[in-house]
Amino acid sequence: MADMKLVVVGASGRMGKAIIHAIHSMDGVILKAAVDQKGAACIGQDAGLMVGLNEKLGVMVSDDPLTAFLDVDGVIDFTAPAATVQFAEYAAQMRLVHVIGTTGFSKQEEEKITAAARHARIIKSGNMSLGVNLLSLLVQKAAKALDEEFDIEVLEMHHKHKVDAPSGTALLLGEAAARGRNIDLHENSVRVRDGVTGARENGKIGFATLRGGSVVGSHSILFAGEGERLELSHIAEDRSIFSRGAIKAALWGFEKKPGLYSMADVLGLSDKE
Repeated sequence: MADMKLVVVGASGRMGKAIIHAIHSMDGVILKAAVDQKGAACIGQDAGLMVGLNEKLGVMVSDDPLTAFLDVDGVIDFTAPAATVQFAEYAAQMRLVHVIGTTGFSKQEEEKITAAARHARIIKSGNMSLGVNLLSLLVQKAAKALDEEFDIEVLEMHHKHKVDAPSGTALLLGEAAARGRNIDLHENSVRVRDGVTGARENGKIGFATLRGGSVVGSHSILFAGEGERLELSHIAEDRSIFSRGAIKAALWGFEKKPGLYSMADVLGLSDKE
């Protein structure tokens, strides 16, 4: 089978650069286009030189996503919610694979992505790593096994440039805990504690957010009972685990029918199928 032709949007961002590096080093995929926002300093540069490969790839960074999407098989997208929604609409029009690692969506934006998945093959996850998705499964099982006498807290830390909180991974893990308890996360989460908050309410899932330095990603889920505490954790030390996972997701989605999938589906950890 011919190499899968990919476009990377948000090409000059941390994840965009890591994905271009990974595409260059992996079999079965080729970088066909690279896109960034209008006015970005990288526009017109060769994507290989931009990311420090010390060789030209013959792909110039563009600010025209619609044109870039015309001759590709898939899109890898770690950008911003509004941009991702637009890219999902393009992917639907052109029946592409759209791998979404963007986080921080509103309910309305989530609905638009779901609608686009009627025609595009969308793989969307708050985290693309194998370890985090295995952790999610363990969190769900632990939450199901431990009753409400065990309080659940999700602690996460990322670099100081991250703009959304809690992180997409923290929410992914919170959703896993909520599924294990058979509750709705939106109705049973505590995102902020400040001042005299009163005693902790049973059954709630708490979130704590830390930001600083260059931390790639650190997540811990605490199950705190009387006299004992269980902690499940994942530490990301290199962004390559996310970029390689995203490319694996794109290759997996190439043979699938339109729909909205998760990284758990890609890794065979889902109850689907």
